[in-house]
Amino acid sequence: MGRRRRRIPFARALGPVLLLALWWVASAAGLLDPQTLAPPADVAATFGDLARSGELQEHLLVSLRRAALGLGFGVAAGLLLALAAGLSRIGEALIDGTVQLVRSLPILALVPLAIIWFGIGEEVKVILVALGTLVPVYLNTHAALTGLDPRYAELARTVDLTPAGFLRRIALPGAAPGFFTGLRMSVTISWLVLVVSEQINASSGIGYLMTQARTFGRTDVIVVGLVVYGLLGLLSDTLVRLFERRALAWRRTLA
Repeated sequence: MGRRRRRIPFARALGPVLLLALWWVASAAGLLDPQTLAPPADVAATFGDLARSGELQEHLLVSLRRAALGLGFGVAAGLLLALAAGLSRIGEALIDGTVQLVRSLPILALVPLAIIWFGIGEEVKVILVALGTLVPVYLNTHAALTGLDPRYAELARTVDLTPAGFLRRIALPGAAPGFFTGLRMSVTISWLVLVVSEQINASSGIGYLMTQARTFGRTDVIVVGLVVYGLLGLLSDTLVRLFERRALAWRRTLA
């Protein structure tokens, strides 16, 4: 093995900074129609106005609450289903096929049916996020569990580990890498689903703010909403990566 690669300072910010520079140059050169895409300066000014008035923070808190609730329910359900399917043949027979079926359905295609079942209130938005985030956690955790070395199970029988001890000492640590991979995917998906779900007869949230801006042709407000969603996705992914690094400090990888 060669030497470990040195980390580039602020490497993850290089792409967004380059994209911002291209956007600024294209707007300054007149290559972008302001009615099609507002210049960065206008977007920054609008961001400041919305922040000073408190409107942005108000909608942001609503979106955060919806995303957190949906993500929490989805991750918890995905983890429990993966454990049940990965540690039991009966559980796998009952659960895996159903989750695979849900996986093949576009979550956003379920919006009309979800509205009929749950109405147009807060519940439908949280449920859609939960459904979207459940599948990645289940798939990756289940794959990690079923990929464990069978010798660990033999070792557990040799030392007379109880089912609870097997779960705590072998199953959960072995499934942790897959769980965190699924969690990172679910965090990103939660924001993607929320963008659409907040446009379902909502009266608050970043998605609602963008819908109102579309009605009046305010591309600057739309871009503000997109930037907020992007920053939330990047921040949440970074937090998960930091937590994963601490939780899996025992694992040595190329990165």
